[in-house]
Amino acid sequence: MKDPQREVEELRAGVNCATVLEKATPPWLLDCKQSSKRCLKYRRRAGEIVIVTHGGAGWWDPNSDAKGDVFRLVQHLEPGLNFGEVRKMLRPLAGVRPDFTPAERAGDRRGPPIPVAQRWARRPRLRRCSDAWRYLESRGLPDSVLTAAAQCDVVREGPGSSAWFAHRDPAGLVIHVDVRGPTYKGSLTGGCKSLFCFSHGSEARHGRLVLAEAAIDTLSRAAIERLREDTIYAATGGGMGPSTIAALEARLLAMKDSQHALLESAADANPAGDRYAARHQGIAEQIGVPSKRLRPPIEGGDWNDVLQASVRGDRRHEA
Repeated sequence: MKDPQREVEELRAGVNCATVLEKATPPWLLDCKQSSKRCLKYRRRAGEIVIVTHGGAGWWDPNSDAKGDVFRLVQHLEPGLNFGEVRKMLRPLAGVRPDFTPAERAGDRRGPPIPVAQRWARRPRLRRCSDAWRYLESRGLPDSVLTAAAQCDVVREGPGSSAWFAHRDPAGLVIHVDVRGPTYKGSLTGGCKSLFCFSHGSEARHGRLVLAEAAIDTLSRAAIERLREDTIYAATGGGMGPSTIAALEARLLAMKDSQHALLESAADANPAGDRYAARHQGIAEQIGVPSKRLRPPIEGGDWNDVLQASVRGDRRHEA
């Protein structure tokens, strides 16, 4: 009879988390545009996301704190299964390759990827009346916010009228880039997310952190508030992995001793956004920073929806 512990180790090493997702009912599908060589993003129903990491040996759920190995993944998908039932479910999947492997991705056939920081450095800074500027204007963002963002060098111009939004490490190096444009939503491959951060005024006065999901939502909230000088406007770029959480914790620790320290979660006004907000507030509570929910007043919308609705209202009033 096979040693149970040995079988557990063999299954842990021999079953790819991506294979488990692809063989589930209904199956999870790979989001090619938002996946990288090291992080494969799988989606199923609306709002359901699992990120596969470590070459298929690990995973995490950006909508919760759930993460772990292939055994924890099965129990995450099927909470009613006990450990023995999980082993039975995994046995037929041992050695089965997922349909979409990193080696089959187009990027791997073009040679080693160019580092994110190098790609960022090659792009022009955001400038007035450029294609990227006009795209951001079409999203309702005013000249005052775009000018301030250009001065802080947090937004650069990408191809196809797209705007690139920088995530930096503590030393200021660009380590991840979110991309938004008229026909594209994604990020550069090979990066490691932290936070998109934008501020105006003296750093010593920053006691308030407004945290949204997307960089455009962050800039939209800054526009609505007319660029408060006591505020850091930040975005997670979607899901919150370990590196994003670490960056958020570092920001909160830096402002913890401020008399007016406050985290305001500006996540979207939908169930997924409410879950993000709860996580934001939980992290702030652990650090000891007060927090509150800054929920968009348009149900199902985000702060850019609110800004664009305000701009349309102003135009009708002027007419």
